[in-house]
Amino acid sequence: MKKIPTSRLRKIRTWEPGEKTFQLISSGRNNESIPLIDLASNDYLGLSQDTRLIEAAHKTMLSEGIGAGGSRLVTGSRPIHKKLEKELGKWLGFERVLLFPSGFQANLAAVCALANRKTLVITDKLIHHSLLVGIKASGAKIKRFAHNNINDLERLLQNSVLEQSSQAPLVITESLFSMEGTSPDIKKIALLCENYQARLLVDEAHALGVLGDQGRGLCHGITKGVTMISGTFGKAFGSGGAFVATNNIFGEHLLQTSGAFRYTTALAPPLAAAALEALKFLKANPKKGQRLQEEAIVWRSELAKQGWSCPQGIGPIISLEIGNDEKSLKKQYELEKNGLLTVAIRPPTVPEGTSRLRLIVRSNLPKGTLQKLLFHLGEKQ
Repeated sequence: MKKIPTSRLRKIRTWEPGEKTFQLISSGRNNESIPLIDLASNDYLGLSQDTRLIEAAHKTMLSEGIGAGGSRLVTGSRPIHKKLEKELGKWLGFERVLLFPSGFQANLAAVCALANRKTLVITDKLIHHSLLVGIKASGAKIKRFAHNNINDLERLLQNSVLEQSSQAPLVITESLFSMEGTSPDIKKIALLCENYQARLLVDEAHALGVLGDQGRGLCHGITKGVTMISGTFGKAFGSGGAFVATNNIFGEHLLQTSGAFRYTTALAPPLAAAALEALKFLKANPKKGQRLQEEAIVWRSELAKQGWSCPQGIGPIISLEIGNDEKSLKKQYELEKNGLLTVAIRPPTVPEGTSRLRLIVRSNLPKGTLQKLLFHLGEKQ
């Protein structure tokens, strides 16, 4: 086994969540808890602590149970599953939605539904690990284009035509990259895929609830070119679990062939109920994501004034590249001591030499959080 450098070792740390802060359990002297403002989690809209979601989950738990007890094709399917799939499909504009217990499973299923050993998969260089695992499981050949580079993508699509493959290529990207905070031009990518007769899979996990018209993601409203999207309920939706949305043909194909769907216990009914309640909230508050984007622009501007640069983006993920592993960890601990929770992201999660602090702007942060962050972060050295 390859030895992991000390600077790359991870620890499981225990947190006690509150509405606006986390408590780091047994970290300080005398095992006291330390209150920290949450600048690390993906709970973008603060819905994980929302009483409406909690009440919806509790009500369903009493009527349908805590766990589903079986696969959706055995005894695990519940009325709440079908209701969530139907409402989500209408909201997103897709014919078919299938639920999964995790985003990792959803991405694995999505890739394997669209690719096999005869498929050329063309991916953004920085796609999520779960998508790469899906490609490996499918047996497909992979080629990568430079991050969010439309010209490089078209070059690879042109080459795929020259190779005269018997199958249409599959293009995979994300609408909001989790470690960069960047977004591609999905409309241009969809148009390219349509022109070159390629299928397109977009991971919308971090965008849903925040980006696009009424928080419906960057694929919403694109009528051609997008074959399938995946998304999760564990981020802006404040719940847990995930889904794949597509047309009826691929939806049925997933149902009949996907091991990731067929051979796993169905999404826990209380989590499905909480996700449905979050969807109701988003429908009733269509500008919520837009307001969060506007706040994120302010954060980026103020950080830039102190010399901190970050990849261009329109969402709540702000990536401050430091480069060195030890320096990133040191800055994380400095902020922690001053009541701010942000995590140093290091390889292999990000490329070598790009260790960073990953900041998350959330809609329910305490007043004055940005000013506190700027004071303790200091100017970029």
